[in-house]
Amino acid sequence: MTHLAIRGLTKRFSGQTEAAVADLNLEIESGSLVALLGPSGCGKTTTMKMVAGLLEPTAGDILFDEKSIINIAPERRGAVMVFQNYLLFPYMTIAQNVGYGLKIRKVDRAIIDQRVSEILEMVRLPGIESRRPSELSGGQQQRVALARALVVEPRLLLLDEPLSNLDAHLRFELRDLIRDIQQKMGITTVFVTHDQEEAVVLADKVALILDGRLRQYADADVFYKRPADEATARFFGGQNFISGTSANGTFEAALGSLKLPSDAPEGTGILTFRPENVRIGAAADGENTLQAKLTDKIFLGTQTRLKLAVGDDIITAIANPNDVEGYLVDQEVPLSLPPATLWVLTK
Repeated sequence: MTHLAIRGLTKRFSGQTEAAVADLNLEIESGSLVALLGPSGCGKTTTMKMVAGLLEPTAGDILFDEKSIINIAPERRGAVMVFQNYLLFPYMTIAQNVGYGLKIRKVDRAIIDQRVSEILEMVRLPGIESRRPSELSGGQQQRVALARALVVEPRLLLLDEPLSNLDAHLRFELRDLIRDIQQKMGITTVFVTHDQEEAVVLADKVALILDGRLRQYADADVFYKRPADEATARFFGGQNFISGTSANGTFEAALGSLKLPSDAPEGTGILTFRPENVRIGAAADGENTLQAKLTDKIFLGTQTRLKLAVGDDIITAIANPNDVEGYLVDQEVPLSLPPATLWVLTK
């Protein structure tokens, strides 16, 4: 297992005024699974390629177990990267593909055959050694690419959008497989994704990168309960943002005074809360109860989305369809905002 430290990592490409990655700092614990999350072009894959040694940083350092690897050649770092498009050798058998890294390390043929068989069993593809990549489905090819990376027992496993080319049911299957193998082998793993749900389900911790900068690095639930800023809250599905001032455990806004959790920041800022935490109608009781006018109601299958006006502020709520079936647009309804579900983003 390897502890990965990224310190002040910066990458500027020639001809670009803005850095692709700017002063990035991360500490990734040995044996953990961390997601680099963000939209396309935010710098997450660039970061991974610098860790792998495929790109040279403009500034900063990368350390494995507190030792800099910046000047170490990619093939000697012990970091293996699995790419989004698999990159299997089409003219080789699956056994040859998986065992390629061991072959160039001059491992004995009998040991290679044994290790290949074991790793294919681990990725749930036993007995396909003699087949070729063209004979496999996309999900099977991705598992072969994963096996090829794992068979050399890397210090660090890097996965670049490993599930993006797969159908939904295959994504779920491979997601569980990756997590299961990572935990069994204890390999420090970093994976790049633009999918919020994928990051939350797979990762021990999530690093959100926007515009080349790290916005927040935390356990997944923190992004929902205590987002660092408005951009982070919006990326994780936040839709309610109300301007006002936080002081002495109370948020003062145009819609009234709302009680806050005891650890809420103080100062001028924005109150945020998630749509699923808004209590409507009969469920609206206790603290922070307000009267609202229902302005929109959209059935989403397993959920119903409501837009509610409190003065000039619009609040979005998500409810069980059965609980709000009888509600009509323009109807006055009570709502409440439980203090524990509120958070303040100070300026």
